[in-house]
Amino acid sequence: MGSIKNFGLVVNSENMFSKEEHGKPISEELSKILRRNVTKDDYANIALRSNVSFSTIRDVVYRTNSLTKTNAQAISLLVHAAYENSIAFRLQAEGDTLFLDNLLKIRPH
Repeated sequence: MGSIKNFGLVVNSENMFSKEEHGKPISEELSKILRRNVTKDDYANIALRSNVSFSTIRDVVYRTNSLTKTNAQAISLLVHAAYENSIAFRLQAEGDTLFLDNLLKIRPH
């Protein structure tokens, strides 16, 4: 299974978040989706790439800190990671479902 990183996707926080969203917490829906689809490793890797601290990224995701121009790029990268992870989770769940379906089928004696 390949990664969508190979498709040349460019993450641009200016296209993802409007200036009006700065100074406010991210939406509850985005917060829930990010919490469901990113790992601590994702936070750590994005903190290193963006020079925004792990704790700031976490606080924005948990809505205890507002989105700013400075942390918006890190949150955009986190959205990208969540997108990739959600695809991987879906594919894994589909494979698991097929395996379990075959295991649960009643076989004739």
